[in-house]
Amino acid sequence: MGDCTGISTMDGGGRTPEPVMEDRIMPAIVKFPAVVEEAMEAFADVFANEPQRRHFGDYLTGLMVADRKNVSSITGEFARTTDQSCLNRWLTEAGWDVERLNERRLQWLQDEPSTRYGAGGVITLDNVLIDHDGKLIEEVGWFWDHVDQRYKVAHDYLIASYVCPGGKHYPLEFRRFVKRDACEARGQAFVDHNALFRELIDWTVSRGIPGVFTFDCWFTHADNLNHIHGHDRGYVGDLKFNRKVQFQGRTLKAEEVARGIPACDRRSTEINGRKQWYFTRRVRIDGVDHPLRLVILWDRHNGARPSKILVTNQLHWEIGRIRRVYRHRWRGTECFHRDGKQHLGMGDCQLRKGRGQTRHMYLVFLAHSILMRQLRHRRARAWALERPTTIGQACRAVLRETLWQTICWAIEFREQHGGNHRRIREYLSLA
Repeated sequence: MGDCTGISTMDGGGRTPEPVMEDRIMPAIVKFPAVVEEAMEAFADVFANEPQRRHFGDYLTGLMVADRKNVSSITGEFARTTDQSCLNRWLTEAGWDVERLNERRLQWLQDEPSTRYGAGGVITLDNVLIDHDGKLIEEVGWFWDHVDQRYKVAHDYLIASYVCPGGKHYPLEFRRFVKRDACEARGQAFVDHNALFRELIDWTVSRGIPGVFTFDCWFTHADNLNHIHGHDRGYVGDLKFNRKVQFQGRTLKAEEVARGIPACDRRSTEINGRKQWYFTRRVRIDGVDHPLRLVILWDRHNGARPSKILVTNQLHWEIGRIRRVYRHRWRGTECFHRDGKQHLGMGDCQLRKGRGQTRHMYLVFLAHSILMRQLRHRRARAWALERPTTIGQACRAVLRETLWQTICWAIEFREQHGGNHRRIREYLSLA
């Protein structure tokens, strides 16, 4: 990065950054948290010099504890730091390799038994909308949000995540979808969601990451199923109720097949106290070049409408295994999306440049992985004082640690310099 000087008047997204409030609740940070210091040591060689490593530590700390996770707010959380434009340039211009950082993150996770790849692992794939305020951010577009039932300016990310046999989970890689009109305006080829889905499949297989793939009905597309099966990998996908299947010599919608199954042909299955009834049979789907197993699930024995219809290429699996694999889709996708947005600022970055947005996303991946490694240990870490079981609890533990470090610094300063409270307030930017 080199020398970081100069003043930036904008926070990337076309907005003037808010001034650091003098009466903020969060006290100024005087020292990096323990988990960040460990990460700075583990990933030190990814960065060319000490200023880059310092910005790396600043950003990770901010993602975990800052109230807002944009450049100006993160910079303002520290007692002594450079101008926010330096952190801005570190994200958008400095010459460090974000793909190398991500590869190192995944290697680093293999050092911890609870986050190691395993034969019983599950790879989940799903897309998520990250909405933004700035309309001039590269590759944003208007997307319909099915949750909020409205259009929003957002990035559309397709994310592959890994769910370990022991239950811990973390993101692997992502692709950012760009709408056709934006691609044409930039003179680049348009790539649809299903092509990006297959790119992530190839990326995962090329790295030898073990596990079965699972995804929702949006990606249960013939080309995608054939692509996974061609890699000799298993999958469990959600099937749309109106999807046509070849069943007992007839072509029917999946929901029509379900309506024709009498209650006496449904068997019960139970996982974690939840009982369901199921029917399963081999079927064919037009365009899919291999046999499939259809699994229809009902919440009631005589229910008229099924709760879920699944399809898999694992013809001999017992029903409990199929259900468990698909249940991991929620853990690997929805849990990360929630934690990333609520606790780690996945949507807070307003930098205009796509490169800055990409680096921000990979740094959110890393912050999540750092905290995930800390969860559910047999005993509390010294910095945490308790055993965090969620990402939110881990973030609050890191926040408490930074608060304690600030208090200790203030006490030590007072003992060395007497009762000069004004100097303490000035140093912590609280005066």
